[in-house]
Amino acid sequence: MDYQLSEDQQAIVDAAEKICADFPLEYWRNKDKNHEFPHEFFEAVASGGWLGICMPEDVGGANLGVTEAALFMRTVAECGGQAAASTIHMNIFGLQPVVHFGTEEQKKRWLPPFARGENKACFAVTEPDTGLDTTKLKVTAQKQPNGDYLISGKKVFISTAQVADHMLILARTTPIEEVKKHSEGLSLFYTKLDRKYVDIREIDKLGRAAVDTNEMFIDNLPVSKDSLIGEEGKGLSYIFHGMNAERVLVAVEQVGIGRAVLKLATQYAKERIVFGRPIGKNQGVQHPLARSWAELEAANHMIFAAASLYDKGQPCGSEANAAKLLASEACMNACQTSILTHGGFGYAKEYHVERFMREAWIGYIAPVTPQLILSNIAERKLGLPKSY
Repeated sequence: MDYQLSEDQQAIVDAAEKICADFPLEYWRNKDKNHEFPHEFFEAVASGGWLGICMPEDVGGANLGVTEAALFMRTVAECGGQAAASTIHMNIFGLQPVVHFGTEEQKKRWLPPFARGENKACFAVTEPDTGLDTTKLKVTAQKQPNGDYLISGKKVFISTAQVADHMLILARTTPIEEVKKHSEGLSLFYTKLDRKYVDIREIDKLGRAAVDTNEMFIDNLPVSKDSLIGEEGKGLSYIFHGMNAERVLVAVEQVGIGRAVLKLATQYAKERIVFGRPIGKNQGVQHPLARSWAELEAANHMIFAAASLYDKGQPCGSEANAAKLLASEACMNACQTSILTHGGFGYAKEYHVERFMREAWIGYIAPVTPQLILSNIAERKLGLPKSY
């Protein structure tokens, strides 16, 4: 495949860099310190029209592919890490189930304000007792005589719920005992996040304090029947449809973080003088940095190979998984190398690399762990017995 960017693709990178230039590392450090959502950054991206990069033109989007979205998100992550990426991630790609499976009326009603940044949403799938075993979700959507629903149950690790006004939620509409396949019986809804029925409690976590992560306790949330996306009971398949793209975007954000810390470490190695010479003159410092560059570039190539397959409508599950695996590991190695290059200063918030390291753990663990990726590749690509 051709890895040379087209003029239009380079223009996307340039536009993202222009936006990011107004949000230096100090901005993100302060947002992390004060636990403040980066509203200014969100609004800057929205005003530039980039939230709709993957949405159809007739609803205000640019109708571009995952490749172009990945280029934009890599630049964003290189600017502000996971704090920056998570600020806009849901708006960039979160409503793809509506794009692909919603009615024309739903698209016209929901997508334009979402693309303009007038609405913020959270994605409520994970539950405390099921983890990655999504077929066992327990949150219920009870159908009422008038066709509407009442949703109840618990969700966990829900990002941006503190600032969201809507949510995309997966809930069980048919008891698992009554379905032929465990993947059936779950339905997808897009609805207002009414706090009269939803108790949202923020989780205090290691990193990305600027963007909240939450537990949600839902008690008979009323949801209208026209909030159902696609067919009742088919919601999990709609979620699975976008998982490969999600892995590509998470992977490319990890590469962005890796590039950011590598740049900081390289600059420090050039400027830091010990024993009368820059520490970057020592191979013990050079070689780990050079290896990180090679690992990040290899991951980057895998990412855009997977993105290209996705945009062409071709199977790309293993490629997207491999991209996420390689990018996550390369990012973590780059973060560790950057901190070690800085020595004691790598532990100081003033030098920023410790924040990137804390945020890199998110993309390493979520949305799927390295171990489950390897198990999946072993089964799908190597033909080994399923191990989970």
